[in-house]
Amino acid sequence: MKFTKMQGLGNDYLYFWGEVKDPEALSRRLSDRHFGPGSDGIILISPPTRHDADFRMRIFNADGSEAKMCGNGIRCVGKYVYDKGFTDKTDLRIETLSGIRTLSMEIRCGKVRRVTVGMGRAAVGEAMTLDLGGESVTVLPVDVGNPHAVCFIPDAEAVPLAVIGPKIETHPAFPGGVNAEFVSRLPDGSLRMRVWERGSGITMACGTGACASASAAVQTGLCRVGDVIPVHLDGGTLEITVSPEGEVTMTGPAEFVYEGEISDD
Repeated sequence: MKFTKMQGLGNDYLYFWGEVKDPEALSRRLSDRHFGPGSDGIILISPPTRHDADFRMRIFNADGSEAKMCGNGIRCVGKYVYDKGFTDKTDLRIETLSGIRTLSMEIRCGKVRRVTVGMGRAAVGEAMTLDLGGESVTVLPVDVGNPHAVCFIPDAEAVPLAVIGPKIETHPAFPGGVNAEFVSRLPDGSLRMRVWERGSGITMACGTGACASASAAVQTGLCRVGDVIPVHLDGGTLEITVSPEGEVTMTGPAEFVYEGEISDD
């Protein structure tokens, strides 16, 4: 079984062409950073099941759970299919469990370097206060095809992410689990975000989380609709724009790491 390791701002996945046997178990085994190649999960790329899409992607987190969407992952899907010659189109429609997502790819020297993704409409809910067993936090629930809980705090650098992240992920208010983002607005109007991802834990970046955070910031008046909002993550910066209708676009890099081969037993 051949795979390609790719990353978007340090959010790294192992990419396979076609379906694989027992992807849940495979993702758990390969994502282990001591006994496997190590990753935040695996992504399967295949022909679409819908007539209005170019390719299909499935995402499995490091714990084996299947995710609906991955913003950093889908950028790398575009790079994978273009750089490997599966397509010569620079505008693509990708089938995901969250619906069709559109890609527009920037090509340099014959390779994809940056990708802009139409992420669809973000739905920002009413603020809710969560009891985390002795302390409480206020979050904004945001749906961008997968669920997020965005918490605005004075200093995202200081948050005890490994302690508070799993408490929000498994809180009864979110029966299916949730991604938790901790966000600060910087003096220049950009956002600093750190993330605890459902099923993967602390990651270097989360594309859907950046979209959720920017949408929540626009909703609360911290950022302006229509502006390009830089969102600074541990692995780098994404550029997010939220339209008056709540449609979100995300632009960021997609990078090749290495290719490898594993036994399928």
